[in-house]
Amino acid sequence: MTEVVGSHDLLLVTLDTLRHDVAAELAEQGRIPHLARHLPGGRWEERHAPGSFTYASHQAIFAGFLPTPATPGPHARLFAARFAGSETTAPGTYVYDTPDLVSGLAAAGYHTACVGGVGFFNQRGPLGSVLPGLFHEAHWTPDFGVTSPTSFEHQVACAQDVVRALPPERKLFLFVNVSALHQPNWFHLPGAGREAGDSRATHAAALEYVDRHIGRLFAAASSRRRCFAIVCSDHGTAYGDDGYTGHRLGHPSVWTVPYAHFFLDPSEADR
Repeated sequence: MTEVVGSHDLLLVTLDTLRHDVAAELAEQGRIPHLARHLPGGRWEERHAPGSFTYASHQAIFAGFLPTPATPGPHARLFAARFAGSETTAPGTYVYDTPDLVSGLAAAGYHTACVGGVGFFNQRGPLGSVLPGLFHEAHWTPDFGVTSPTSFEHQVACAQDVVRALPPERKLFLFVNVSALHQPNWFHLPGAGREAGDSRATHAAALEYVDRHIGRLFAAASSRRRCFAIVCSDHGTAYGDDGYTGHRLGHPSVWTVPYAHFFLDPSEADR
């Protein structure tokens, strides 16, 4: 990352609440072609979430603690704040002298932009303003939120506007928190109804919906120069697994998440 930061635009996409097992199944079954074509080897990497719900996990991610590989470590991190004794800061780690990655990239000359999704990004009160408040600009409307069946389409359009408005010479760190996977998601599966509620199947259908539109986000993010992209879940969610439902709890369906990072070249991005 010491060679990437300063020369590339950066894109971080968190697919809020996406389970690793569902993401892996859809990639193997060819149901998310636009995402799969960018995954190394066509497969998601299995990792452990740094938190069990959105606020905790994003605080960690923005401090440089991305989901951890689900194998014994230590594992070198891509980004880290400078502090003595860190065992996961390696020669290739981008080290910054600020409390968080967002301000660290801003200090390196990046314009930082947030396209919010779930309620922790809605800027409607003090709590919903903490995470978006880290960025130079932050966007949220109800159309981006969990109750909108077309949330991701609106988020992509907003991201495209952010990119178009930025002077070409200015580097960009673009963050998008995708709300479509989060409950409620029953409306993404044809034939499912509100009374039946959400399920693992509707969760999968929501990921298919995101996949249909994510190519435009990748194209926008790489339209000005080569882009380094990170796409991951912040945490999973349970649908009756061992009797558990939801997240903010310690179950493998919550802690085990999909992760990938890759480069986007303008000539290769979906359009």
